[in-house]
Amino acid sequence: MDDLDPRVDAYIAKSAPFARPILEHVRAVVHEACPDVEETIKWGMPSFVYGGGILCGMAAFKAHASFGFWKHALVVGEGGAADGGERVGMGSFGKLASVRDLPPKRQLVAYVKKAAALNAPGAKPAPARGAATKAAAKAPAKPLPVPTPEFAQALRRDKAASATFKAFSPSQQREYVEWIAEAKRVETRDRRIAQAIEWLAEGKPRNWKYM
Repeated sequence: MDDLDPRVDAYIAKSAPFARPILEHVRAVVHEACPDVEETIKWGMPSFVYGGGILCGMAAFKAHASFGFWKHALVVGEGGAADGGERVGMGSFGKLASVRDLPPKRQLVAYVKKAAALNAPGAKPAPARGAATKAAAKAPAKPLPVPTPEFAQALRRDKAASATFKAFSPSQQREYVEWIAEAKRVETRDRRIAQAIEWLAEGKPRNWKYM
């Protein structure tokens, strides 16, 4: 790894002891799978850039770490985690407490190579996130999203989250509302509501990790 960003070194050094091996492992795998990748810091978190676009990124928090691909749906699959389950928290593999929570190295290398191929010069560009198709542009505007009763109640209890939600555009509100409404189980719905309130209180849109 020749092109290491000292800011990423500093980020890892300041992370919690449990998170450092995770971040170091991810960093090594990304460089092994994509030797021409470049490191940087975006939104305060280490990110890896290739082919003029973001390839993936990692982050460390108090109790967990995360690692995710910018084009998650095209690399890992739409919606859920790599193992077919539901993602919890940000990133492509949910909340990481140890290296064992990541896919095996061989699989992770394959994911990184797939992501790099999507960013490679000449690759067919993926549709921009949130970009409307021509057909959608001609369709009637969707009605303003209405939070579920449980989500609405949670918003009322948190003034910061409520203020952020009200300030968002209808499309940003809809991303949260539909994400919560699509939960098939009560436990999943409640977990998503709690996560939504946390992110909203911090001023974050639903897909902030991909921005």
